[in-house]
Amino acid sequence: MELGILFADMRGFTAMSEHMPPEEVAHLLNSFYKVATNVLLKHDAVIDKLVGDEVMALFLTGLTGPDCCQKMTSAAEELLRGVGYGSSERAWLPLGVGADFGPAFVGTLGSGDVKDFTAVGNVVNTAARLQSEARPGHIVMSERVYRDVAERYHDARRVELELKGKSEPVTARVVEIVSPT
Repeated sequence: MELGILFADMRGFTAMSEHMPPEEVAHLLNSFYKVATNVLLKHDAVIDKLVGDEVMALFLTGLTGPDCCQKMTSAAEELLRGVGYGSSERAWLPLGVGADFGPAFVGTLGSGDVKDFTAVGNVVNTAARLQSEARPGHIVMSERVYRDVAERYHDARRVELELKGKSEPVTARVVEIVSPT
């Protein structure tokens, strides 16, 4: 099925958490998860995973309708704003977002008592790799996503990225939600 995939990940989480008491780490993660859950559900996403410092969301065209990429990029922007980017205050969480759109297998994987509802395919891998390129406050989206949202993000910077595991460079667009430094 055709769907949008969004990954949002904290930047520098391992180094940051190394110097924090576990309770503070848990509080930070729960604060992030609360923002992410509220934003993503508002935009008709299915939250696939909360994994450590990362969230994976599915934007299924059957649930989001024809505005899948619009909803996904709105959610990406709102996630960044939800942690403080674009405000007069410094962001409270260094967060980067990656997004792609395309075909994937969506369903249950696993066997016996251990099963997981998820999406797999090139679109998932590409979204994850785009997210890994995102700096704090950035949305890195594939050209497939950008084509649907170009009018809104006409100033998005075009980049050619060498993504891990990809045989060819990937063209993407970078949108920066600005915060004070």
